[in-house]
Amino acid sequence: MEKTVSGMTEQTGRLLVIGSAVAWSTAGVFTKGVEVDVWAVLFWRGLIAAVFMLAYLAWRGGDSHPRAWRRLGWPGLAAATAGSAGTVCFIAAFKNTDVANVAIIYATAPFAAAAVAWLWMREKPAAATLVAAGLCVVGVLVMVGGLVGSANLTGDLFAMGMTLLMAVMIVIIRRYPDHPMTLAVGPLSCLQLVAVGWIMGAPFDVSAMDLWLLLGFGLSHSVATILLAEGVRGITVSEAGLLGSLEVPLVPVWGWLILAEVPRMMTFVGGAVVLATLVWYLAREMRSRPS
Repeated sequence: MEKTVSGMTEQTGRLLVIGSAVAWSTAGVFTKGVEVDVWAVLFWRGLIAAVFMLAYLAWRGGDSHPRAWRRLGWPGLAAATAGSAGTVCFIAAFKNTDVANVAIIYATAPFAAAAVAWLWMREKPAAATLVAAGLCVVGVLVMVGGLVGSANLTGDLFAMGMTLLMAVMIVIIRRYPDHPMTLAVGPLSCLQLVAVGWIMGAPFDVSAMDLWLLLGFGLSHSVATILLAEGVRGITVSEAGLLGSLEVPLVPVWGWLILAEVPRMMTFVGGAVVLATLVWYLAREMRSRPS
């Protein structure tokens, strides 16, 4: 079995990234399963995830050191803030629309990041990226086109805002790779969400059942982040993106099985366009780059 430079086998890297996608796909179920507002969800998920990830970074060494916090600078703070704002939109989106809609809209994040990189860094996207981005936009428009005037439209708009903010975060990470971005978009972003949830809501006014669900939500987010960070050390970024796209079809499956949410026909149509485009693009990238 072939090993990478990091010593991890490619098969192990693939399994870790797939596990990350499965863990992240449960976010909609946790968000809709608790009977608390957005602010309480943000507080508890942020607190639990921050504790878990800080413990992991301390165990691994490096980014948990006080010197790493001083090296964050404004790029680290900007990346964390963009991620935190995106998470607020993420939770609000799940509270106001179907989980399938959120997943499919968020699947366009790589192409939104390409647009942000072009505007900010003048990084010219390849022709295939432009074609894929256009097809994804068509798919999203098909999904949300029939929602004007409905409650779901609010949630879909939050999902679009989340996608744009996450794209900005991705570009900041790429623009400033010498800063400890794992620390920024992990524990720092989570701690920002704890502060926001504390100020804006009443996070301790939760039932015991909701608290257990929020504990599971925080742990699943932590596990997903750690598995992805470890998995990409063993495989290429393109392959990680392709395997990570497994999250998109899994989200509506959990929504259907656990929440009894049956996606609308336009969600199926638009989602098929987005998912097929994503798989085509990432498979093309994998074929065109050496291992």
